[in-house]
Amino acid sequence: MSVCSEIIDDIEDLISSQDITPKERYANKKDVTVRVKKAEKVTKEKPIFQSIVPGTQHIYVKTWGCAHNNSDSEYMAGQLSAFGYNLVDDKESADLWLLNSCTVKNPSEDTFRNEIEAGVTKGKHVVVAGCVPQGAPKSEYLKGLSVIGVQQIDRVVEVVEETLKGHSVRLLQPKKVSGRRMAGPKLALPKVRKNPLIEIIPINSGCLNQCTYCKTKHARGDLASYDPEEIVERAKQAFREGVCELWLTSEDTGTYGRDIGTSLPELLWRLVEVIPEGCMMRVGMTNPPYILEHLEEMAKILAHLRVYAFLHVPVQSGSDAILAAMKREYCREDFEQVVDFLRERVPGLTVATDIICGFPGETEEDFAETLDLCAKYKFPSLFINQFFPRPGTPAARMPRIPANLVKTRTKRLTELFSSYELYHEQVGKIQRVLVTEISHDKRFYVAHNKFYEQVLVPMRDNLLGKSVTVRITSATKFSMQAEILDTEDTWKKCSIVSEENKLQNGYINCPDFEDTSGQEPPRDIALNPPNQSPLFIYGIIALLLAIVYRFAWKLLTEAQ
Repeated sequence: MSVCSEIIDDIEDLISSQDITPKERYANKKDVTVRVKKAEKVTKEKPIFQSIVPGTQHIYVKTWGCAHNNSDSEYMAGQLSAFGYNLVDDKESADLWLLNSCTVKNPSEDTFRNEIEAGVTKGKHVVVAGCVPQGAPKSEYLKGLSVIGVQQIDRVVEVVEETLKGHSVRLLQPKKVSGRRMAGPKLALPKVRKNPLIEIIPINSGCLNQCTYCKTKHARGDLASYDPEEIVERAKQAFREGVCELWLTSEDTGTYGRDIGTSLPELLWRLVEVIPEGCMMRVGMTNPPYILEHLEEMAKILAHLRVYAFLHVPVQSGSDAILAAMKREYCREDFEQVVDFLRERVPGLTVATDIICGFPGETEEDFAETLDLCAKYKFPSLFINQFFPRPGTPAARMPRIPANLVKTRTKRLTELFSSYELYHEQVGKIQRVLVTEISHDKRFYVAHNKFYEQVLVPMRDNLLGKSVTVRITSATKFSMQAEILDTEDTWKKCSIVSEENKLQNGYINCPDFEDTSGQEPPRDIALNPPNQSPLFIYGIIALLLAIVYRFAWKLLTEAQ
């Protein structure tokens, strides 16, 4: 008390005449909304299965991220289905949730973490996979969960089986053969494709860069390429199974083969040889440094009739200073050389790119250079991202610019992207398109022309998986609508036709994808393509010979 009395004479001295009165203090309470106290989450007890009988459990698979991640999920789903598990879209009815994660951005990891929490709360068995647990396996929210590493997806059945029994399994080791790190499990594994018409083939895993903002490197590691023979065989297998579109994917397709003495163009030429009539191939994302030395060959490949004239080349910034801070290993001039060269050799080529707004240290001048680059090329596909500091990356330790400034710059770039439309000049033109998907609103089929531009067509029976001629009737910022000009009997279906069959059967020239001059180039197609296997034909011949032999023998015995 003596100490207090030295400071104040009376407790009333704590309130001065300038302080607000109690009446004023509570005057705003009428604007306060009373919140109901949240009830504590009750975690359901998950069932423990002592005996796992295939076919009695239901599995829900959820995927975040890139095409590589989607391919991994398709492989895991294929193995689970082949073993007998039931794959379901309704997660509430599932016994186990298999969650395949992406670590590129904070929001995707946040959603992944929330889904884990929801599954555990609902009493579901949870298995996590993908780049998040591989790159940060000691994360607090992953404790006690079964984990499948990015190179261990071929062991998903045993992980699921043990998890359903109440055990926790963690498989994160890299695959090695003779001391060399492998790209991943065998490509010939069974698959359940999200879209039965599209095959996604990972051609390599990891990359050669050390980008300061990238967390994926922590998960996928350095470059490891699949053998070209294995990739080609997987492509053949997919086409035999009814696929009509091939996607090549990896963290950087341009680096393919550098670790095994080959290159991306060499692989692409081999794949072009096995793409059937009416089918198409799309080349995945490549960074500028590793495509520069292959520009001549890449231009020839992208101009090929069975390859989409489309390339995803992320630039991330138009400023050399920021590119250096990102450790992107190229400058703006390199990127412009790639785009200018390919656009000149492949007129109409679609180039997609990525931009990161608000990277640490980005000045107004740096951002102005990015705006200038995007205004110069008017990219039809521009992926605009705010900078996210990913834990464990060098960029996460760099001084950040204010969040409101990052949002402002993102908005300015988005407004620039929204200010131009490129497809309206296509209205009235005739194009050849390949139909592969259903639109989100379920009102149209989604097709793509030679330049991988999205074309919406009417939903006609038997149209999925067919190549058809259309006329563009209208256009928006992101797609075109078209009417079908072909009759159903002329729709071209993806079909494998061998060189031997080409020699044995009559061939005519058939129009396919439109070139830039408006003239549709010719392409060989069988007039009467055989639909019977050689064994069947040999059997017919043997039967006819047997009948002839029996008839001759009968005539001979009667004559005697």
